[in-house]
Amino acid sequence: MQQARGERGALLWMLTGAALIGTNALMVRFAETPPTVSAFYRMLFGGLLLVLLVAARRDWRPLPGRVWLWTLVPAAAFAGDLWLWHRSILLVGPGLATLLANAQVFFMALAGVALYRERIGPRFLAGIVLAFFGLWLLLGGEWDSLPPEYRWGVWLGLATGVCYAGYNLGLKRTQHEAHRTTGGNAPIAQVLALASLGSALLLGLAGAVEGVSFAIPNARSLAWLLLLAGLGHCLSWVLISRAMPHLRVAVVGLLLLLQPVIAFLLDVALLDRLTSSREWLGLGFTLAGIFLAGLRGRTRLPLQSG
Repeated sequence: MQQARGERGALLWMLTGAALIGTNALMVRFAETPPTVSAFYRMLFGGLLLVLLVAARRDWRPLPGRVWLWTLVPAAAFAGDLWLWHRSILLVGPGLATLLANAQVFFMALAGVALYRERIGPRFLAGIVLAFFGLWLLLGGEWDSLPPEYRWGVWLGLATGVCYAGYNLGLKRTQHEAHRTTGGNAPIAQVLALASLGSALLLGLAGAVEGVSFAIPNARSLAWLLLLAGLGHCLSWVLISRAMPHLRVAVVGLLLLLQPVIAFLLDVALLDRLTSSREWLGLGFTLAGIFLAGLRGRTRLPLQSG
């Protein structure tokens, strides 16, 4: 009975966390700030909130310089992820941008082949076929007639998946180094806090090079940026990380697909995205492909995708 209640609680945490992540792209749109600026404040506010969380739990651990250096890898990868993704959101809309970013599943698998000599099985290949067929239904039939900036947004969304795969790999290596050098005592929240603040620093430098203003235009924009950092970045991670140990990989993979589904539905409902029956069918095929590819024998799935 207690185990059943624990699983029901984990399902609720996972559903809530995935739903919160699914709103991230919409909050970026509503913040009405340049893409680099919204990405900067997401990571700055999110990193500071994670620092406060670790401090409140009294879990902060001293880390050697080697671990601090390794945090630069996920920091740089996630800075690139958000720099690309926030532009994709403004060009193609929250729904499609979030869906394209979930292509990180495929890039993670390719990295596993290249770096760890993992094998790609028929389930993964079937996932690729389904996903690309779905993208063809979503975009392919009208690709030549799409505006150049829309096509550019699609490529930026796919590139986001590449950067997110790099973030996952970098975070995994940083966690390994932290556990190895501290005897397994470094909390993941501390590593994420350092990576988040590192991303904020790099995004701040990128914004300075671009010449954008980091002034938040009004209280409404500030509220959306705080919600993006607090709910979409920190709370979603806390809920999903609590749920993952209690759920099967298949269930985790299925529930995480709520992210692009919710983003797409919010895009349609709140931003009046015109969607044909062919595009809805393409969405279904793409999600099915991502789900199949995500089940390729992995014991854990990524926490977030955007």
